[in-house]
Amino acid sequence: MSRGKPNQLRQVILPLISAAGDSVASFTGIAAGYFLRFHTPLGSLGIQVPNATFQLYLPLMAVGVALLMASFAYLDLYDSRLLLRKYRSLALLFKGTTFWLFAYLGVSLALKFDPPISRLFVALSYLTILAALFAWRSAFFSVLTRTRLRDQIQRRVAILGCNDRAVDLVEEISRDTVHPFTVVGTVTEPEISEAFPTAVPGIPILGSVDDLPRILRQHRIDIVLAVRLDRAEGETLRLMEVCERHYVEWKVVPDAFEIFVSNLRLQTVGRTPVLGIEEFAVTRLSGRILKRMMDLAGASIGLVVSAPIMACLAWLIRRESKGPVFFHQERVGAHHRKFQICKLRSMQVDAEKADNQIQSTLSEDQRLLRIGRFMRRWNLDELPQFWNVLKGEMSLVGPRPERPYHVDRLAEEIPHYMPRHLVKPGITGWAQVHGLRGETDLTQRIQYDITYIENWTPILDLQILMMTFLRWRDDSFTANTAKAASPVDTPTVLPAVGRPASRHQKRGHISALQADSFVD
Repeated sequence: MSRGKPNQLRQVILPLISAAGDSVASFTGIAAGYFLRFHTPLGSLGIQVPNATFQLYLPLMAVGVALLMASFAYLDLYDSRLLLRKYRSLALLFKGTTFWLFAYLGVSLALKFDPPISRLFVALSYLTILAALFAWRSAFFSVLTRTRLRDQIQRRVAILGCNDRAVDLVEEISRDTVHPFTVVGTVTEPEISEAFPTAVPGIPILGSVDDLPRILRQHRIDIVLAVRLDRAEGETLRLMEVCERHYVEWKVVPDAFEIFVSNLRLQTVGRTPVLGIEEFAVTRLSGRILKRMMDLAGASIGLVVSAPIMACLAWLIRRESKGPVFFHQERVGAHHRKFQICKLRSMQVDAEKADNQIQSTLSEDQRLLRIGRFMRRWNLDELPQFWNVLKGEMSLVGPRPERPYHVDRLAEEIPHYMPRHLVKPGITGWAQVHGLRGETDLTQRIQYDITYIENWTPILDLQILMMTFLRWRDDSFTANTAKAASPVDTPTVLPAVGRPASRHQKRGHISALQADSFVD
């Protein structure tokens, strides 16, 4: 394929096939919803709809499919870069179908159809459409990844230069056989110091930077990824022009901005372009209101449901150890405001006085009560924090709060630690559901916290809450899991954040999708 011609299979044919399949699956789902509503005992749950024959309902179903496809198109579901991203595509399908549910109901209320659209029919169709889309997309993804189509879909990347970031990125891409990108090789540059080699170890060398035009043609490169910015004046512009002439994308791994790289925006001040960090969705007024509403609803339900459990645990605590049932400790919350976190006491009275130098209580700590060890195993000591959420000091989801002593110390030791206090701390978080709690690497936990702040959505909060219940394990288990398995084993839709203090702390703990976002 010449460089002037686009990859028709990846950019046109397969996206059209996926759209056509989605439309067929959507119609199948909505037809199944009609059958369940009007031809099964479920129909008795709704109000009787006269003249609800399939023929009369067919135009209404066509309107529903059209709205659904418009929703998917608005979410850029058919971007060719999503062909090999199963979980991101499924997340967008769920988001688009949920939006369709309310839009279709709204249309049925605003417009008078004959026959009228049954709300039970819409609700059932929502479930059957999701099932049909999931089945179709899973089969489609299986075909793409288990045939030669995969090699034609993957975007071919050439790494220009070498540093720690390039090594990490290549490792992440190579770890996933169905990654949207494949590293063809590296293009060497003059060595500027003995600190870094001229090319990524273990990756073929395609040639030197002086031979870039031939490399782009011969190896059919789609993306040139530059990992060094310390070139001679005008050299970067020359290389970008070479890529433009060969219709190759030029990408740069951020180096000047260590964190929040996904939220960088280009603005103009007069006629001067300025690159800076925009406000995050979670810190905007609308985001704060929506998150607070979710917190109030979730914490209220949590307190009611957990009240009998806490009463039983309180009796067991008093039976084993005289003293207060609840344990209060000062923690640092959003914008560095201090508050008193509430827990069920799991240790001997006044045990925290000897805890100043300990970041996390060890599982074999002799100060733990027997019931305390059980509560910590299942995180039951955290249940009273629903009260902190109701008071507005915490959120259901967010970075875990630390004590002031530890915050001051960690701010000095771990780069980019303080930005995690841009949001309220949470009972659970993105780091915790990936096994990063207890005796685990703090640098990795901070990285996951920053990732959460950058990419917050209400759907992400719901995802984390569901993952919390599915992965309700003790600290020792999750610590071992975090050390033994890379998060690439867990579906994730989040882009990457900036790099931690050192490479050996970070390597192997960012998902392939995260690493991919550098060149996407």
